[in-house]
Amino acid sequence: MSDYLVKALACDGNIRAYAVRTTETIREAQERHQTWRTASAALGRTLTAGVMMGAMLKGEDKLTIKINGGGPLGPIVVDSNAKGEVRGYVTNPEVDFESNEHGKLDVRRAVGTDGMLAVVKDIGLRDFFSGQVPLVSGELGEDFTYYFATSEQVPSSVGVGVLVNPDDTILAAGGFIFQLMPGTPESVISQVEERLNTIPPVSKLIEQGLTPEEILAELFGKEQIKILEKMPVQFACNCSKDRFANAIIGLGKAEIDAMIEEDGQAEAHCHFCNEKYLFTKEELEEMKKEAK
Repeated sequence: MSDYLVKALACDGNIRAYAVRTTETIREAQERHQTWRTASAALGRTLTAGVMMGAMLKGEDKLTIKINGGGPLGPIVVDSNAKGEVRGYVTNPEVDFESNEHGKLDVRRAVGTDGMLAVVKDIGLRDFFSGQVPLVSGELGEDFTYYFATSEQVPSSVGVGVLVNPDDTILAAGGFIFQLMPGTPESVISQVEERLNTIPPVSKLIEQGLTPEEILAELFGKEQIKILEKMPVQFACNCSKDRFANAIIGLGKAEIDAMIEEDGQAEAHCHFCNEKYLFTKEELEEMKKEAK
């Protein structure tokens, strides 16, 4: 089953909801970056939250998430857009620990809790919208929940999960976000809170084969959901050799001369997707002609 996301309304329009399956997306991220188990869980949770937050945007809008909790993982950076495309990386992919006291991957220890979660939105205006909050958990689901409540003033619940096999491959990944609309009755809030406390973790639901629609049905009851939209989700990077070539040309002739003299070539590396682009001496000589 390919990854996809659904947008929905629930409980007579009192709740806006998103649910997503990201197993293949996180699998590609793991393969590209060769992340170890705990690093995969942290990156996968952030990518999953990021793709749902991207789905809240419109048109050509996009956003960047940066999480830096001071842990051994280093900063996590994720880009997403309104089209279901997401990309991202962790600074130190080779991070793994023994399971925590709950028998789960110790994401909190990897991420750290002494730092910030920051979101920058490019919504086509001259100024970007940015918000940041201190990390309250390091487990990331709670941190995104806190971000929405504090920075965007929207009462929300965020569930993100990644199951990783012993050989570092990805078994299952997905998540949900739901947000209360203004004036949601207390009875609805109590009912949803009670359900949240009883359903299995979202990664388990994905592992059991539940679709995003069925995850929302677990949360709210099948008869309470109105699906608005369904969209494919994928790991996608907009890097290319041409883009890096333009960046090198922008450095100027002196810098390109130095590359030719020191190495006889140049290699560009995209942090987001781990692709490498090699520029030969001949290519650099051609690029130097275009440089100022």
